[in-house]
Amino acid sequence: MTKLEPALPTAAAGGRRAWLGLGVLLLPVLLVSMDISVLFLAMPTLTADLDPSAAQQLWILDIYGFMLAGLLITMGNLGDRIGRRNILLAGAAVFGLASVLAAFAPSSAVLIAARVLMGIGGATLLPSSLALISNLFPDVRQRATAIGIWTAFFAGGSAVGPIIGGVLLHHFWWGSVFLINIPVLAILLLFGPLLLPEHRSAALGPIDLPSVALSIGGILPLIYGIKHIAAEGFDPVSLLIAALGVALLVVFVRRQRGLSEPLLDLSLFTRPLFRVAIGASMAGMMSLAALSYLTSVYLQSVTGRDALQAALLGIPMAIAVFVCSMSGARIGLRLGVRATFTLALVLSAVGNLMLLGVGVDGGLMWYVAGSAIAGVGYGISFTLVSDVAVSAVPAERAGSAVGISETSFELGNALGLALLGSVAALVFRSGGNFGETLGDTLAHSGGDTGLIHAARESFVSGMHVATTGGALLLLAMAALAWRSARGERVTVSGH
Repeated sequence: MTKLEPALPTAAAGGRRAWLGLGVLLLPVLLVSMDISVLFLAMPTLTADLDPSAAQQLWILDIYGFMLAGLLITMGNLGDRIGRRNILLAGAAVFGLASVLAAFAPSSAVLIAARVLMGIGGATLLPSSLALISNLFPDVRQRATAIGIWTAFFAGGSAVGPIIGGVLLHHFWWGSVFLINIPVLAILLLFGPLLLPEHRSAALGPIDLPSVALSIGGILPLIYGIKHIAAEGFDPVSLLIAALGVALLVVFVRRQRGLSEPLLDLSLFTRPLFRVAIGASMAGMMSLAALSYLTSVYLQSVTGRDALQAALLGIPMAIAVFVCSMSGARIGLRLGVRATFTLALVLSAVGNLMLLGVGVDGGLMWYVAGSAIAGVGYGISFTLVSDVAVSAVPAERAGSAVGISETSFELGNALGLALLGSVAALVFRSGGNFGETLGDTLAHSGGDTGLIHAARESFVSGMHVATTGGALLLLAMAALAWRSARGERVTVSGH
């Protein structure tokens, strides 16, 4: 039996109070997605201040997404049991404290630790906020609209993160990209208890702690091993760590099959549409993370623009992601989910491929146009992923289903940086006697113009290889979506 505390008045369900509640829910979504990408533009100035090693730079970028990916399923299930509003507010408090620690971190190690805490707090915010939408909006059409808005802020936040970061870095030091979180979280903590309903399911039993340990213990070593293999090549330690992660995940899956209330509902993956949604979110976020990070470095370290100028060039993509996230549900209703997923993935791939026109000495409009076209595809597909997740299960299990979809987003983001980012780094280093990164090479070039130009050329080659790899992933997923979802009659929000 599902328990609502306090119950929303009937008139408020889907009414003015519900829309105000949605406004409050958008705040943590925007912050969590922004903090995935906000460091992309801050890395050059952060590197100059804290002097992290190449490995530490990757951990500063990666560990936040890794913690999100490892904990989202657990936090979604926990919210279904202890209350979605409770876990939302608790996570916001942790996220805020960690943001302050990150802003004033005196060393790379402290910043990495702060990013770990931000990942833990952020893992509570995404599944609980999206799951609460099913309580605020029982009408399927209103819910589809609300999910489109939620996704616009989630996907748009990732795209607008570098822009906000660029504006802040133009006026303040790198820690300001974290302090911007504090006033937003204060609004959430103040108005959340007033506008959001509490929702917990008394019918669900205690969470299975061994499953929690196995899921986290499997995901983190697997990603760590893959990251090191991609960056450094095959070595016994990385292979052993990755194999340990795979083994623990196999045990985890087997355990889920024997539980009456599993942490991961494997029956969801028997639905072709759900499988397509999870695949589309992973492929989309892998390519988006690589595109966003590499082009941020390109605009600053190759073309010589400052953080604000680089951020302004990202506005067309941010607008495309935001607008198309709002309209993705309507397109899905008109064309059907199968056709819409395929179209969105192809558009994203085309946008990534257009970056092949970008060079050291020109081709900037290829970046602006390509990123905007990719943004159209990302915005449409990410909306459908969120809607499919919410519509796949009864309301009392929404948190756990959303946890799966959001895990695929964060896992895709982390893998995009770890795999495609590492591929770009390998191509860069193979182009000459350079440092570990382009920034490091430029800083120690001694004004050698030949070395600087060669390093920039090599970086652009690495970016081309990585974004083309992302495009191929998207095209493969588009073909799979068209084939595997054939005959699927379900469209957006059950229509």
